[in-house]
Amino acid sequence: MNTTQLLLDFEHRPALGAEDFLVAPCNSDAVAWIDRWPDWPSPALFLHGPAGCGKSHLAQVFQAKTNAVAITTMELTRNDPPALLAGAGACLLDDLDGAFDKHDKDGLEVALLHLYNTVREAGATMMMTGRVPPSRWPLQLADLSSRLKTATVAEIGPPDDALLAAVLVKQFADRQLKIDSDVVAFVQLRIERSFAALEKLVDAVDKMAMLEKRRITVPLVRQVLHDLNKADE
Repeated sequence: MNTTQLLLDFEHRPALGAEDFLVAPCNSDAVAWIDRWPDWPSPALFLHGPAGCGKSHLAQVFQAKTNAVAITTMELTRNDPPALLAGAGACLLDDLDGAFDKHDKDGLEVALLHLYNTVREAGATMMMTGRVPPSRWPLQLADLSSRLKTATVAEIGPPDDALLAAVLVKQFADRQLKIDSDVVAFVQLRIERSFAALEKLVDAVDKMAMLEKRRITVPLVRQVLHDLNKADE
């Protein structure tokens, strides 16, 4: 299969700017819920999955579709939720469970409960993302736990081989670079299954190819992977 066909096999979804989001089995449930907005059974949608699976990218898709107000956890703990929502029909909180490691846990729980109630009373919606679903959070506030149990939850899995290959081709294409199918096959067998790892590799390969004025070949990619692995040791 040629690299052009790899991209044609996936449905493209506009994100921000020139980016596209590729829909695949690992993320189709999450995409379907965003497509259904605002026809949700609950005011809240929670997307969860491992680092680099595309949660933040889908959060950008949601924000572009709904004009959602992006709220950081720091803003949430320091401001009144109605003021943060500011009459918007939707809001977005990205990497929410990771924030519990960085902020006063009790204060964040109270603020999140207040925001949830504000969203519900306003007839608005909120989307949250995190590594694990709220059911696995060690919450102390019973009311917050009860509210989050009503949220719609969708999981995003790691990319499969087909999606990994398509995203790899696309990331190079976004830089006006073409790669051959043997390079794609080589990378598939040797890289961590995450979009973050792909982006890091593509950036490093692009820089080395320009610096050394070389085509993007298996030997060049092998050298880049070796250098990246050595740097991580």
